[in-house]
Amino acid sequence: MVEVGVAEYFGMAEALGIIAAVFVVLYYSRKQMQALSVDIETKVLNDLDEKMHSAGEMMVQKPDLVKMLNKNETKRTPELVFAYYILYMCAHAFHMRQRNVLNDNEWEGWLQWMKSAFDQGAISDYWKDSIEPEKWFDSAFREFIDKEVLALRKESPS
Repeated sequence: MVEVGVAEYFGMAEALGIIAAVFVVLYYSRKQMQALSVDIETKVLNDLDEKMHSAGEMMVQKPDLVKMLNKNETKRTPELVFAYYILYMCAHAFHMRQRNVLNDNEWEGWLQWMKSAFDQGAISDYWKDSIEPEKWFDSAFREFIDKEVLALRKESPS
């Protein structure tokens, strides 16, 4: 039978320690790569939102520019254009929440702001009567507005 000395035990422990360290490094590297991927995707979405923001500002200043997006739109009032602008801002906040970019406290602030805007402002009238949300907003955002923001508005006594 082969006897193993203390030095061999230390050698095996060192090898196991190195292997464990490699696994730990690989685990955290993978987590960091996933986080970096989310950061890059979020930056792209924010860049697109910034472009939408700039276009929205131009359309608020000159409502006739709306015909570039919808030549059949006859009610090009500054209020309608601003309603689109506000809704796109809300949609962006909603999508950032879906991606876990907004923490709970930030989202609560946005959610309260949206509920107040729909409850006290005219944005809900534009959403229901003028916007045609199925043409301009994705189904997840439409469902969120209809089921969580407007539904709560209907339940609350006015």
